[in-house]
Amino acid sequence: MRASTLNSYPGQAALPGGKADFLAETPFQTARREAFEEIGLPNDDSKVAPPFRVEHICQLPLNLAKNELGVRPCVAFLHSGEDADNSHVDVEKSLMPRLDAKEVAAVFTAPFHNFLMLKDELPDGETQGDDNERTEWYQGQWMDWHETKWRMHDFYVPIAGQTVTKPKNKSTDQGAVADQLEKLKRYRVFGMTARILVDAARLAYNQEPEFEHNSHWGDEDVIRRLLKMGRLSPIRKPGDELAKGDMLKASKI
Repeated sequence: MRASTLNSYPGQAALPGGKADFLAETPFQTARREAFEEIGLPNDDSKVAPPFRVEHICQLPLNLAKNELGVRPCVAFLHSGEDADNSHVDVEKSLMPRLDAKEVAAVFTAPFHNFLMLKDELPDGETQGDDNERTEWYQGQWMDWHETKWRMHDFYVPIAGQTVTKPKNKSTDQGAVADQLEKLKRYRVFGMTARILVDAARLAYNQEPEFEHNSHWGDEDVIRRLLKMGRLSPIRKPGDELAKGDMLKASKI
């Protein structure tokens, strides 16, 4: 959950990440650096607490934000290796994040496969429970974006049964946000963050979602067309924001 004091997307759920410091910085270098700065995951593998390690898996196609930023999802697996002695080690319980209170209000987890499902999935051994409560997991709607129909996903991640990490040092305003988070039963995950998680789950499980969704991966086709128009320059100008006319013009190139 992003801090409420940030200029962009305050208080919203997000994946660790941010802008490259320089054009030669690779997406994985940016992702690792940002994960270190925001949640304390070392960007040097030798400094990751044993027996944990970070395995780089792949990069997904670029996504395009309305503010003309291209977002490259980088997929990695944080795990404790293949040794039998380490099979019982739980990353979530043993490798607690260290948060930057200026940027992060809380860190929580979500069941990865559930981002393909319409309802909360039940852990092995649990009974059906309250079906009305399970249906609170997903909501979705079609919207107009990129001159096409766009599926907006809204997931509501249950907080019960997991450890939510908060910053140790925070301002009065940030403390108020943390107190508000304590009152919630679910955290909302939506927008580009939700789309990236859905696409990553589609790839990881080789399975399509139960809900309606856009079948294409990322926005690289429209990004190429916008670049031909002279948009999406390395240095973003104040006030740059993609409008319907820009997307219509790009669709005809």
